[in-house]
Amino acid sequence: LYVFLFALVFGIIGFIDDFQKLRHHANEGLTAPQKFLLQLAAAIAFTVLLRNSGYLTHTLYIPFFNVEFPMPWWLYMAFAAFVMVGTVNAVNLTDGIDGLATGVTMPVMLFFTAVACFWGQLELGIFSAGLFGGLCGFLIYNFHPAKVFMGDTGSLFLGGAVCGLAFALDIPLVLILVGIIYILETLSDILQVGYFKLTHGKRIFRMAPLHHHLELSGWSEVKLFCVFSGVTLLACVLAFLGIMGR
Repeated sequence: LYVFLFALVFGIIGFIDDFQKLRHHANEGLTAPQKFLLQLAAAIAFTVLLRNSGYLTHTLYIPFFNVEFPMPWWLYMAFAAFVMVGTVNAVNLTDGIDGLATGVTMPVMLFFTAVACFWGQLELGIFSAGLFGGLCGFLIYNFHPAKVFMGDTGSLFLGGAVCGLAFALDIPLVLILVGIIYILETLSDILQVGYFKLTHGKRIFRMAPLHHHLELSGWSEVKLFCVFSGVTLLACVLAFLGIMGR
C-alpha cells in the first residue's frame, strides 16, 4: 500500500503537469522548481513512513559483496531523497519514443517480483507483478506506432513504483544495475547540457537524451525498444544473481 500510494503521488504530480500543458496548449506545465519541491516532499514523506513502520533500515546493502554499510539517519534520508527524485525523473526522460519507458520498466518489474517472492514479501511481489501485467496490456497500444501515450502521469508513476519497490525491499543500490538505461539516458542529458554551456554551443550527442541521438544515427524506434529492453533484462538477471546471497 505504501509503495502504491508513493507511486500514485508522483502520478498525480505528473497529471497536474500534463493537465496544465493541455489547459494552456503549451509544452510547459509545472515549473522545474515546483516539480522538484513536490517530488522532494513526497520522497521525504515516504522515507519517514517506511522508517516509522519498520520496513526500512539505515544500512546500505551492497549487492555482490553481500555487506551492509551503516549510515547516520540524516545522511540516509538525504541519500534516499536524492535517489528517489533522480530515479523518477530518469524514468520520465526515458519516455521519449513509442513504448520505450514501458519496455524498459517491464523487466524491472519482473525483477522486483522475483526478489519479493524469493524473500517471502508477497505483497510487494503482487504489486510489481500486477504492474508488469498492466504494462503488458498498455504496450499493445503504446508500441510503435503508438496509439496511446503515458505522458508525465504514467512515467512519473512508473518512476515512483521503481524506486518505491527498491527502498521497500531495502536494496536501493540495485537501481544502478536494473536502472542502467534510466541512468544512461539521464547522464547523456546532463553531459549534453553541461558541455553545451562550457563550450558555448558545441554538442557531444546529436540530440539528448541518448535514445534521440541513436534515432538520429539511424536506429529505428523498434530497434531502440528491443535493444534497451534487452539490456535491461540482462542487467536485471545479473542483479538478481548479485543479491541471492543476502
